[in-house]
Amino acid sequence: MNFIKSIVAAGLVAASTSAFAADITGAGATFPFPVYSKWADAYKKETGNGLNYQSIGSGAGIKQIIAKTVTFGATDAPLKPEQLDKEGLAQWPMVMGAIVPVVNLEGVKPGEMVFDGPTLADIYLGKIKTWNDPAIAKLNPKLKLPTDAITVVRRSDGSGTTFNFTDYLSKVSADWKTKVGMGTAVEWPVGVGAKGNEGVAGNVGQTKNSIGYVEYAYAKQNKLTYAGLVNSAGKAVQPTIAAFQAAAANADWAKAKGYYLILTNQPGETSWPITAATFILMHKEPTDKAASAEALKFFKWAFEKGDKMAEELDYIPMPASVVKQIEKTWSADIKS
Repeated sequence: MNFIKSIVAAGLVAASTSAFAADITGAGATFPFPVYSKWADAYKKETGNGLNYQSIGSGAGIKQIIAKTVTFGATDAPLKPEQLDKEGLAQWPMVMGAIVPVVNLEGVKPGEMVFDGPTLADIYLGKIKTWNDPAIAKLNPKLKLPTDAITVVRRSDGSGTTFNFTDYLSKVSADWKTKVGMGTAVEWPVGVGAKGNEGVAGNVGQTKNSIGYVEYAYAKQNKLTYAGLVNSAGKAVQPTIAAFQAAAANADWAKAKGYYLILTNQPGETSWPITAATFILMHKEPTDKAASAEALKFFKWAFEKGDKMAEELDYIPMPASVVKQIEKTWSADIKS
């Protein structure tokens, strides 16, 4: 897991030990951790202000912001408007990315294997148990598939990545929808649990004949074998920035109350089917207004200067029109 170690060394977690008065505290989603860490490192170099962000999963991040133990929470599972109102929270999307299936199969290179939604759902339902199952073989006629059992890896913690993955499976498989459903944590029929995108990436990397799901940056940085997917138009697509952007282009943020929007299974021949936004949560009436103001300065800086860094990690920056809308939300809703 050299990738994760290098992020920590880059100063994201290390910032917590430096005791700067202006250190910004946040916790939550592991999905955006690679880009938040890159932004944090650049922001500290430019301003001297650190960011102490705990990459602990969306579920835990939501709990921490509700409990007011951090200045901001981060989640890939957006809160519905009624929950935002109940907790006195403002929410907005910070960046978009994509979730990819990853496998550890001898002789299979990144992008060579393809799944469709129903087959992926059946693997996670435990209905498809071996790699040479006819459903997998039909989608991958050129691959020599082993007869070995599939080791299913999934999240053990409350996770926004799981929220979007299970939302997608619920849209493409009636069986999944009725038996398991969607959420940040579900009753998994099968599988080995791992904590965070980091844990799933590590587990798949170390376990032969395994399958998991991670945010794309984790697949790329850990040199994992990602798979293509058949999208809602019936086309096999690879996880590329163009495919992520094609899905993200459908997002109508202006009409989404509380920015509640889920981007899985979007239409379009080139759309990647498991695209997702990641969100920031902050109290509208923060107890520490100075800390809140510092956090907003960081987010403003990230919107202004962080796009290239995000794209280098295959995340999709928010469109300029949406950023303007978000900045108006800050002015109207957050008293800092």
